[in-house]
Amino acid sequence: MRVLVADDERLLADTIALGLRREAMAVDVCYDGDGAHERLSVHRYDVAVLDRDMPGRSGDDLCRWAARERPETRLLLLTAAAGVYDRVEGLGLGADDYLTKPFAFAELVARVRALARRTAPALPPVLEQDGIVVDVASRTATRDGRPLGLTTKEFGLLHALMRARGQTVTTEDLLEQVWDEHTDPFTNVIRVAVMTLRRKLGEPAILHTVPRAGYRIGR
Repeated sequence: MRVLVADDERLLADTIALGLRREAMAVDVCYDGDGAHERLSVHRYDVAVLDRDMPGRSGDDLCRWAARERPETRLLLLTAAAGVYDRVEGLGLGADDYLTKPFAFAELVARVRALARRTAPALPPVLEQDGIVVDVASRTATRDGRPLGLTTKEFGLLHALMRARGQTVTTEDLLEQVWDEHTDPFTNVIRVAVMTLRRKLGEPAILHTVPRAGYRIGR
């Protein structure tokens, strides 16, 4: 899952990003509306968390634009205004959800996950295939009942592959879903992550490299 966080309160934005990364999400961060517009124009995000009051392009204008030009991205507005009118106005801009500050981080995570589920065909909360079980809520993964002990990135990689249900996932798609904009697409970060994940999955081999295409999970 890839998320954009845009808020001019740098400490808050960085804290949200850090927390979401610990939830195995790929997160990009910016601190003004112009930066958010640039990133939304270039990258595909599952969810964008946008502050309404940002310098440059306002959160309201950005929300109107994104709702029209990036319909595949779900929009979560953050604001200090807690009135009913403010919530109604925010949703009227095209936002999919609205959260007032201050908020509990657990609620933010739950709302981001709920919005992300609306960007693609619904998937069960627990994915199972060939003895592998991935529980998204608890961020645990097992094979034939054996805990895999995955890092955050390894879990995100396995989840992305499991979501494909045996289909090949390209390197480019894995970069988009699991890593962020600071990852050099020409590095071997995915190859190394695949190697360690393959080792933890054990035998018989179930994570396969598809030459000149990508990777897939399946016997």
